[in-house]
Amino acid sequence: MPGSRDGLGQRHAPGQPDVPDTPGQLRPVSPRPGSPPGPDRSDETRPADRLAAGDQRARWSRDDLRQRLERLPPGHPSSPRSDAPDRNEPAGPREADAVKRDFWSERPGFLRAWADHVLRWPAERAAVVDRSRDPAGSWRGDGNQYLSPEQHARAKDEIINVREREAALTKQMGDVQRENSYGGWLEGLAHRRKGDDRLKEKIAEKIEHEPDRTPTEAIREINDAIRYTFCFVSESYVDGYWNIKQRLEEGGYSMIYSKNHWRDDPEYKGINTRWVTLEGQRFEVQFHTSESFHAKQYITHDAYERRRNPLIGRSERREIETFQREVCSLIPVPTNLDSIPDYKEDG
Repeated sequence: MPGSRDGLGQRHAPGQPDVPDTPGQLRPVSPRPGSPPGPDRSDETRPADRLAAGDQRARWSRDDLRQRLERLPPGHPSSPRSDAPDRNEPAGPREADAVKRDFWSERPGFLRAWADHVLRWPAERAAVVDRSRDPAGSWRGDGNQYLSPEQHARAKDEIINVREREAALTKQMGDVQRENSYGGWLEGLAHRRKGDDRLKEKIAEKIEHEPDRTPTEAIREINDAIRYTFCFVSESYVDGYWNIKQRLEEGGYSMIYSKNHWRDDPEYKGINTRWVTLEGQRFEVQFHTSESFHAKQYITHDAYERRRNPLIGRSERREIETFQREVCSLIPVPTNLDSIPDYKEDG
């Protein structure tokens, strides 16, 4: 299964490679009106085994996770209780506690919980890659992806082309931001283009699976070489999605894919769309609220990246999945989301 200080991304007063590469490193938070101050950094890295004894369970231990799930109100997607509350069960502290909890108030706890997780589950060290026998002009990634000198030269040319297309696209996105009818703003513009090495990795991986594929063909199939994020307040989210979609189509771009993760994904909230220009350049546009963007950019990104690592064990994977579900369970859900269907262009 990650705001930006760029000029176009600073218009987020109405209220989330690539992102930090170091597991557990938490980035500064974009200011949000009414949001609580950030947590004390010295407290964020407190290990689970230093928590107070007694009834307080270690963060994300089995007992702690059970308690957290039991505090969710009946009918919540992650609640172990049925949709219909037991008539014989009186309203008590659990329901009152669940009502008080919200995304922003729980944010410091989420950050501490992930810092605890990183301390208890140290990341695997990256394997040492031997480049001593590679010919001059070739390229080898940290994951041992390889491009020959000829492939590497062509890949570098194509990356330059992506930069040029990105500059034109970003100008268009700035126009859409200024002109959209529902107050949408761009976030994360510092990460609007994948880094050169990450693009080379993806090109090499595609060529490895299909040796006859050229770097030009490979890079044109990377859906998120260029990517943008529009944020809306919850009340305008659905109308804002349709408005941005219409403006992009009027600009000559074609949507080839859309996935509404709000509906059926307990570990990620947002809408991810893919587009293609008349020249064949693909790019991604995500749609978020302030809370869903902050969650994926600053709280769950490292968890998502670690979960993709095939070396992690089953127990850690379950902890990560539960952590992501817990974060997403407190993200307010915009209304009328069922009006936004999933879409995938044939072929």
